[in-house]
Amino acid sequence: MKTNPLRSSGINIVTLGCAKNIVDSEHLAARLRANQIHVQYDADLDALPNLIINTCGFINDAKQESIDTILRAIRAKEQGRIRKVVVMGCLSERYRKELVHEIPEVDTYFGVNNLADILRYFGLDLQKELTGGERYLHSPEHYAWLKISEGCDRQCAFCAIPTIRGRHQSVSIEDLLKEARFMASEGVKELILIAQDLSSYGVDLYGRKELPVLLEKLAEIEAFRWIRLHYLYPAGFPKRIVPVIRNHQKICRYLDLPVQHISDTVLRRMRRGTSGKTLRTLIEYLRNEIPGLTLRTTLIVGHPGEGEKEFAELEAFVRETRFERLGVFPYSHEEGTYGGIHYADEVPDKIKQERLQRIMEIQHDISEEKNQSMIGKEITVVVDRKEKNGYIGRTEGDSPEIDNEVYIATKKKLMPGSFVPVHITGADVYDLEAVPASDLHSGSPF
Repeated sequence: MKTNPLRSSGINIVTLGCAKNIVDSEHLAARLRANQIHVQYDADLDALPNLIINTCGFINDAKQESIDTILRAIRAKEQGRIRKVVVMGCLSERYRKELVHEIPEVDTYFGVNNLADILRYFGLDLQKELTGGERYLHSPEHYAWLKISEGCDRQCAFCAIPTIRGRHQSVSIEDLLKEARFMASEGVKELILIAQDLSSYGVDLYGRKELPVLLEKLAEIEAFRWIRLHYLYPAGFPKRIVPVIRNHQKICRYLDLPVQHISDTVLRRMRRGTSGKTLRTLIEYLRNEIPGLTLRTTLIVGHPGEGEKEFAELEAFVRETRFERLGVFPYSHEEGTYGGIHYADEVPDKIKQERLQRIMEIQHDISEEKNQSMIGKEITVVVDRKEKNGYIGRTEGDSPEIDNEVYIATKKKLMPGSFVPVHITGADVYDLEAVPASDLHSGSPF
């Protein structure tokens, strides 16, 4: 029987873009490992002779990062440090023809949802099915992402996701529970639900929004301490999840609700299917119904139709709403999107950047005030990693890699993934300082 040379050389997978790409890489890696292929995730492109780059193709900056990474890999291949370069993911799904023409040195390109084709390309056994929801986890072992659906049926003017990822397709509750139980068995304590559109989960499979049912079942898995929700589309928000969040202590009082704008003029041009009044009503409802809620949102500035009047509305909205977590992006004019086809990119880049800075200056003060109000409180944080003279952790209101962190000053040994009561001793704009509550109660800061 012929031995596959990959078994002696292995494959390095470099993942760019969002957490949804990380999940895709983890599924691929699990199938490679089922074929006895050594897999690792290493930022050094030449860590192993064979390289798979999982690309992002969402907006201009992400596309450029993906292209730069591919070009660096090609240089390493030309120098003999890499044997094979394979590119997959959103960029090659969206621009495969152009990439084949412009960068022919790549051995082959795949798009999204091509796991079987990738295995076939490497000459691996497609019959080695994984039945237990296995993934080869990329993140620190105490948290991981669960992608509950693929694609999107929304038609936002600025977004290329439906073109790249296709129509909304929910993963069955049965399959998600298998995956979640596997992750629990691997030591995952914080489960983060992600999708292009969590709000629509289940409509295509069950005829109704079934996120509440999925949450109830996930909450029954004892190993999970926190369950976090990312990217709940505001239009058609599934309000049935609200009592589920209230009734389950392990479901984080944290919602990622990307409103994008508040001006009715801009929201119509964005094709968001909602209005400023509806958004304000929803936010008020969520804060009233879920005490202690942390609301994260994202905004887009410089979208076609945003004049000074519309931007002033957005500034006022940020001041009055006082989101706990907020990110801002300048509008990216993407070919193939509704906006790219039907609108002119009418706001100059300089103005976009100025508006972005103005929003972030407002949020700077809000974030600082909210953090200062935490001083003196005792809360529970999850420990993420060791740092010099202490540890870095997160509160229930902070998602990994994108939100605030807590610096825990202690000489005691804390285990990553442990949940530790801490006393908040200091704060700056985006981060907190703390000592373990046990240190404070014993009368020693260390």
